[in-house]
Amino acid sequence: MSTPPTSTPTSLRNAVIRLAGNSQDGIQSIGGFLARLAGRTQKDVMTYMTIPSTISGGPSIFQLHLGSGEVRSPGDESDVLVAFYQHSYDNHLSALRDGGICIYDPDEVKELKSERGIVHVPVPFTSATIEAIGGSSRDRGKNMFVLGLLCAMYQLDREKLSGIVARQFGKKSEDILRNAMLAFDAGYAYPVGDIGSFNFAEGEHLDENRISTDGNTLMTMGLLCAGVRYGSAYPITPWSPIMELLRTELPKYGGIYVQAEDELAAVAMTIGAAFAGHLAVTGSSGPGLSLKAEALSYASMAELPLIVINVQRGGPSTGLPTSVEQSDLLQAIYGSHGDAPRIVLGPQDVEDCFYIALEAGRLAREYSCPVIILSDQALSSRIEAFTEPDVDKHWVEPPLDITPRPADFKPYPLDQITRHAPPGTKMEGGKYPIVTGLEHDEWGHPSSSPVIHQKMTDKRRRKLEELARALPNPEIYGEAEGDLLIVGWGCTCGPIRETVDRLRSEGHRVSSTQIRHLHPLPAGIGDMFSRFRKVLVVEMNDSGVYGYGQLAMLLRAKLADPRIESFCKTDGLAFRIREVVAAAEKTLASA
Repeated sequence: MSTPPTSTPTSLRNAVIRLAGNSQDGIQSIGGFLARLAGRTQKDVMTYMTIPSTISGGPSIFQLHLGSGEVRSPGDESDVLVAFYQHSYDNHLSALRDGGICIYDPDEVKELKSERGIVHVPVPFTSATIEAIGGSSRDRGKNMFVLGLLCAMYQLDREKLSGIVARQFGKKSEDILRNAMLAFDAGYAYPVGDIGSFNFAEGEHLDENRISTDGNTLMTMGLLCAGVRYGSAYPITPWSPIMELLRTELPKYGGIYVQAEDELAAVAMTIGAAFAGHLAVTGSSGPGLSLKAEALSYASMAELPLIVINVQRGGPSTGLPTSVEQSDLLQAIYGSHGDAPRIVLGPQDVEDCFYIALEAGRLAREYSCPVIILSDQALSSRIEAFTEPDVDKHWVEPPLDITPRPADFKPYPLDQITRHAPPGTKMEGGKYPIVTGLEHDEWGHPSSSPVIHQKMTDKRRRKLEELARALPNPEIYGEAEGDLLIVGWGCTCGPIRETVDRLRSEGHRVSSTQIRHLHPLPAGIGDMFSRFRKVLVVEMNDSGVYGYGQLAMLLRAKLADPRIESFCKTDGLAFRIREVVAAAEKTLASA
């Protein structure tokens, strides 16, 4: 068998690879293997993918940014484009940088464009795979052929990558694994002509405890560590992977997971578990949260601790099921009838999905109310590398306090945060509390008294005010004062920080911050904003009829600060660095 070129490889710090084909080609598998390898070889990584929302499949991409140093975005442009079909070539050649490399299948791509110094490398993925493992695998092995090709081209750790592949396909059958490795080896040995090979400079990430995975997986891990042992949900993209992981993992820790018949039943079952004294979780995407709204209003009135996850996608209605958007913020905060206070959190990257789940569990217990986590499609499926969380350090054993309550016990005391007694708890005074969606007095007994309703409304609001005063201001990336502060939330963090680095290198006094506590907002955030001449809020939702995105509108309402400006988009794609840079430069010019 031939071997890859042995000429001296070109050393790189970063490389962006875009795989373009159809969803049926397994390009997400290739990208996933490479991304997981990064976590095992002290490299940093961030991925991005698009998949069709139709059952029949269609055009799809997977973009992978590998680096020896810190990687904060999937990359605006790709260094290498792997085009499986003519439409892959036509639609994605523009995403390749000037002088980049296009590896294409000449069996599928017939019309080439000679432009921008792009180097074209023909590699017959399909026919070479058939030659290696037989015609029956025509459409099932070429992705592994391409994986082997890229492994050789970038001189990646073949042994570790083969191990990752073996663990994945070994779960199926020996024949499938053997064919996968035959295709991989054929791609690894395929000569790619004069483009040579590349390797990465020594990485900055020397921590052996690094892993690489996606946001949904880390969110599930965080929920388990937070003490969640009960959950119920209904499947919907892109929430479903969390649901499936909970289904398999909760029983291992003495927990229960129920796939309900619909969203209404799911949230009702979860509230039932919370009533019984357990920390429970339900989740969905925007359409499902709309269906859960009435029951969440009950949880706010009854003041039950509950975690609710919304993995946002493009909307409204069915919208863009496999695209990213951040348009559910106002729904999360205000999406109920009546005044129904709840806490809203937003993770800023994949690693933070773990820690935000931990915090959600703590806050739900401490403030006895629903806590909504706003993740998004980009974070849910994106793969990043980071130090593995210390599970033993963060592990919470679920408490169930059924010790007898004294005679003066009140579940809803006006001067304290609610503390429920699970059913079966002995009441030494003989007076047992009631949990109801009706307005109630301090013992939970229904009441229509205007005085009591006002006092209980104040009580439910007051605990969020107390939380706001206790919250630290979000960290500032850059200097604590300057001409422009760029504000983001969710998956916008990486491109925003890259923007700050680029503009500061050009002499601009620009910093950024990422807001994780979306409601209530930290009480001191206004003082932080006051140190900058302009504040630009970057988010993926519509500017609406009033000209401001949802977070920008909330910040302006809280602070009455005319310096707060808004930059929005709703194209279903994550922000590119160049888009944020252009908006920031425009804001600086108007300062």
